[in-house]
Amino acid sequence: MEELIEINPKIMVGKPVIKGTRIKVEMILEKLAAGESVEEILAQHPRLHREQILACIAYAARSLDASFVFPIAREAA
Repeated sequence: MEELIEINPKIMVGKPVIKGTRIKVEMILEKLAAGESVEEILAQHPRLHREQILACIAYAARSLDASFVFPIAREAA
């Protein structure tokens, strides 16, 4: 699922987004935390797929793992 999330300094100031979109992982997690269902999010964003939302959750879980090292977004040379 890692291939579904990208960090690029040119997209949303380097915040993690769903690859190929400008939809931040943070926004998806906030919607889920507010009680929205996966189905509701998919209805609001018809181009998204369930796997992308699950990738956001997996990304959040990995971010809490102290042994996981996050890549630093860098400008392309």
